[in-house]
Amino acid sequence: MKQLILFGGYTKRIGKGIYSLLLDTKKKRLDYLKLIAIEPSPTYLAIDSNNHLYTVGAIKNQGGIAAFDISTDKAILINHVVEENRSPLCYVAVDEKRNLVYGSNFHQGIVYVYKKNEDGSLEFADSVQHTGNGPHENQKGPHVHYSNLAPDERLVVCDLGNDSVYTYNITKNRKLTKRALYQAAPGAGSRHLVFHPNQYTAYLLCELNSTIEILNYNKKNGAFSHFKTISTIPKNFTKFNSGAAIRISKDGKFLYASNRGHNSIVSFKVNPNDRNLSLLEWTDTKGDFPRDFNFSQDEDFLIVANQNSDNVTLFSRNKRTGRLILQQENIFLPAGTAVCPIKTC
Repeated sequence: MKQLILFGGYTKRIGKGIYSLLLDTKKKRLDYLKLIAIEPSPTYLAIDSNNHLYTVGAIKNQGGIAAFDISTDKAILINHVVEENRSPLCYVAVDEKRNLVYGSNFHQGIVYVYKKNEDGSLEFADSVQHTGNGPHENQKGPHVHYSNLAPDERLVVCDLGNDSVYTYNITKNRKLTKRALYQAAPGAGSRHLVFHPNQYTAYLLCELNSTIEILNYNKKNGAFSHFKTISTIPKNFTKFNSGAAIRISKDGKFLYASNRGHNSIVSFKVNPNDRNLSLLEWTDTKGDFPRDFNFSQDEDFLIVANQNSDNVTLFSRNKRTGRLILQQENIFLPAGTAVCPIKTC
C-alpha cells in the first residue's frame, strides 16, 4: 500500500513551497520527493473532504491564507485571502459541518474565521483580536498558535503569548463569541492541544516550559480545568528546548510530542482510568529541530519533519506497545514544518 504525505515548510533558504513524498507501507520507505505547489513559507496545512488544501499564504507584504485544489497530481491555486501589513498565519483547520476554515495569526495575535465556498475558495467571515502578555521574553504580546474544534464543535484557541486557552461559540452567521477562558501556568506558552477520544480529557502542549498540561473539559460550559502537568524532557536536560507538536492515537492509548532542542519524540502511555500519562521513552528524531510529526493513515508509521536539518525521519509504530522503531532517516525535505497525510490531517 502507498500513501501520499504532504509537507509544508519555510522558503527562506532552499524551500520552494508544498512538497509530497510517497510512503510505501510494505517497503517501509518514503521516496519520490515532489514540489506540488509554489507558495511563500506554507508552514501549516489542512485538507477538506473535497481535496481542497488550505495553507499559510502570502502575496508580497500581505499575509493570510491560501486555498489549493489537490484533486490532480499538482496543486492548483484557487485563491488567497490576505491583508496589508499582516503576517501569514501559523495554523489552519477545517470545519466540514459549517463549511468554515479557521486560522491563527501568531505575530498579531488574531484568530480568523473564513467561509468555505463550494469551489474551495475562501472569503473572510470574522476575526478576534487577542490582548495580553506573559512573563517570558517571547510573550511581549498575544500569539495565537492554534485554533481548532472541540468535540462539541466549539472553537478552542491556544494563545502562546498570554498563556491562555479560549473557548468560543460559533454563531449561525459565522461569528465568534467567547464562552470560557483557561489560564495555563505563567510563562508556559500554550501552543497546541489534542482531545482524548473520551471527549472530556485534553492535553495542552506548552512550548516555552516543555510541559503537557492534562486538562478536564466541561461540555456544558466549554471550560477547561487543570488535572496534572507532565514534563516532555528528561530532568537532567538543561539546554534549550521548546515543545512543537502533539498527537494522540485514535484508540486513545498513546500520546506523542516533539521536542526542539532535545530533538526527540516523547512517547506516553495513557492511563485508561484517569487519562494520566506514563512515560514510555524518548526517541531521537535523527535531525535538528523536529517542528512537526504525524501518523500515517493507518497509524502504523510516524513521520517527523526536522526543520533545521532539512530531513524527514520515518518510524514504524507498534500499536500494542506504542513504541517507535526507526525505519528510514535523512530523507531530504527543505525546512519542513508541517506533516499532512492525505485525508488524515
